[in-house]
Amino acid sequence: MAEIHTQTPTISPTPSKPCNNPPQQHSLNSMVLIAAIVCALLCALGLNTMLQCVFQCANRVLTEPLQWIASRRRNSGLKKKDRVALPTSVYNTHSGGSTPQTLDSNCAICLAEFCDGDNMKMLPKCNHRFHVVCIDKWLLSHSSCPTCRNLIKSHDSVHCLSIVIS
Repeated sequence: MAEIHTQTPTISPTPSKPCNNPPQQHSLNSMVLIAAIVCALLCALGLNTMLQCVFQCANRVLTEPLQWIASRRRNSGLKKKDRVALPTSVYNTHSGGSTPQTLDSNCAICLAEFCDGDNMKMLPKCNHRFHVVCIDKWLLSHSSCPTCRNLIKSHDSVHCLSIVIS
C-alpha cells in the first residue's frame, strides 16, 4: 500500500479588528442617556410639586373645612339679580364728580378710557366705575371689586353655611 500523505489545511490566524464602536456612536449613546436622565428628573420634580399641592389642599380641608369652604363661597360671584341691581349710568366728560374715585378716566378691567356715551356701572361701597360688559363678566366669578377687593354684597357666609351643615 502506498502511503498517502494528505495535508490537513492549516488555518492561519487572521488579524481581527478590535470591537470598538466609532467615536460618534459613543457620543450619541451618552446624549440619549443624558436626555433620559433630564427627562426623568423633570418628571420627578413635576410629580413632587403636584403631590405637595394635593397634600396642602387636603390638609386645609381637613383642619379648617368650615372656614375654607366659606371663604371660597364668599367670593364666588354674584347672582344675576344682584348684578342687574347695580346702578348703571352713561359716561359724560362734563358730569365728572369731585371725589378721587370718580375721577378715574379708564376701566380697570379692560384698561380702555371711558368715552362719552359708554354705559358704566358704579359699585355701591367703593364707587369704582367700570364698563357694564367688563364688570358683569368679572362678577360672574367674583363678588368683589376688581380694584380694591371690597365685597360688593356682604353676607355672613360662615353663619349661613353652619346653618346648612347643622
